Amino acid sequence: MRAVIIGNGSIEDHEYIRSLIHEDDTVICADGGLRHAAAMGLRADVAIGDFDSSDKDDCVKTYEFPVRKDYTDGELAVDYAIEHGFDSILLLGMTGSRVDHMLTNIFLLFKADNITMADEHNELYAVRGGGRLVLSGKKGKTLSIIPAGGDLCGIVTEGLEYPLHGETLFFGHSRGNSNVIIDDMCSISAESGMAVVAVNGGE
Repeated sequence: MRAVIIGNGSIEDHEYIRSLIHEDDTVICADGGLRHAAAMGLRADVAIGDFDSSDKDDCVKTYEFPVRKDYTDGELAVDYAIEHGFDSILLLGMTGSRVDHMLTNIFLLFKADNITMADEHNELYAVRGGGRLVLSGKKGKTLSIIPAGGDLCGIVTEGLEYPLHGETLFFGHSRGNSNVIIDDMCSISAESGMAVVAVNGGE
């Protein structure tokens, strides 16, 4: 079962974002995400936050937190999904003009396996040392591997135009940017470290 978390960030094309949500998904709104859900004709299953960006919907299961708290509404929503045992989590409405919120939302990818973030232009995934990320159906798209919190070591890739065979991508360097997916399936694994994988462009 998949949880879709809708945040209060920028959604430029509600029709496209709505197409990413399946009928059997559980929709969790982080505060202002309720506005986006309403714009897409969706009823949230759960709403979480301090509700300083939206009005609570009394028809939705609501978890209210104080405005002065140690965690963002988005992180509280991800924690809820993890605690309730969802197999995968899709984050929507998590990018926008607030760079601080966008960065912390991106780092939510590392809270659990099988978390993905998407907007109208990008899909973001996490790679961890000892793990393997496999993507399918994205031939022709641009893929970047961006180390997070340190170097990403022992990287092996398949299905990319510029392959890596055990190399290291160094934190703060741009070598992993703008690769291209050339097969119907591609994969990325690493011996140690963490990275954000960004997929965008193409047909």
